Amino acid sequence: MSNTYFTPGPAELYPTFNQHLQTSVNEQIGSISHRSQRFRDIYKYTDEQLRTLLNIPATHDIYFMGSASEVWERMLLNCVEHESFHLVNGSFSRKFYDYAQSLRKFAYIAEKPFGEGFDAADVDVPEYAELVALAHNETSSGVQMRPTEIHKLKRKYSKKLFCVDMVSSAPYPDLDYSLIDSAFFSVQKAFGMPAGLGVWIVSETCLEKAERLQQYDSMTIGAHHTLPVLHKHYQTFETPATPNVLFIYLLGKIAADLNKIGINAVRKQTEEKARQIYKFLEQTDGYAPFVNEERHRSQTVIVANTTRPANEVIGAVKEAGMIVGSGYGKHKEGQIRIANFPATSAEQVGKLLDRLKQVG
Repeated sequence: MSNTYFTPGPAELYPTFNQHLQTSVNEQIGSISHRSQRFRDIYKYTDEQLRTLLNIPATHDIYFMGSASEVWERMLLNCVEHESFHLVNGSFSRKFYDYAQSLRKFAYIAEKPFGEGFDAADVDVPEYAELVALAHNETSSGVQMRPTEIHKLKRKYSKKLFCVDMVSSAPYPDLDYSLIDSAFFSVQKAFGMPAGLGVWIVSETCLEKAERLQQYDSMTIGAHHTLPVLHKHYQTFETPATPNVLFIYLLGKIAADLNKIGINAVRKQTEEKARQIYKFLEQTDGYAPFVNEERHRSQTVIVANTTRPANEVIGAVKEAGMIVGSGYGKHKEGQIRIANFPATSAEQVGKLLDRLKQVG
């Protein structure tokens, strides 16, 4: 019996993944050169599909990286001369801050307790901070910052660069890229693919900053995947080094499938499934939503407190052919995480909730 994965990454493979993978094998996509016209066509196609899906304007480039976490380092090296500012409310937003410290940047932090979220009114950005780093969706704690609040904050601090982590929520968030300078995600979550590809969306403003920093004798913007080099190769839909050609191809196909559904329908389906899950958690003995404030509750990674030890709940659900995630870090014993990505249907979510009710 095959399992259904409700884990927050790697997650359930998108329903059309096998079909596209077989086509890629038949067409020997994994063997083509990244300097060939075939690859340029693949990059261009995936770029076009992502632009349509996420409403990315021509002012922004789309680069393919080894992982989303690589973007933390590239963003800090290329776009921060001295100071960055980090909104932290979980383990992954803290790691971005940790990277800044490791790279010897003056990193400022505004921190909320695990499970609490940010609103624009909560945040005062330091005067000299060049970059504001924040998570639309904090994977570890199941907390979201609404796009309207991100946009409001950017308008208040319009001269700062804003970089948004949407690793476990893209393509769900409706970001206005006329306000967002950079955003990034990885494919093993809501895009329903195996791990191995990060996507970095970058504005002209970020590129201009990197080009300026590159001129300083006292600065380095890195020796690999710098923004000027990425941008140069992007003009012909190429990459500086050999990329994961196979996954770029598959991402384009899955993005096209999502475009056929329509991003508004994808968002509506996501929200309807999230309502179904949160209603269950609020009304069923043995469970409770971890995030108290409804406006801060993630629509794509839902964290639940359990009365029974979480490992018992996870084990009982697994016996029925469904896999849910454990709580993160010190919350492992008393929480589960349920991914609500496009790859799982409302019917599958219903089956999961029926099983959770039996074992709660």
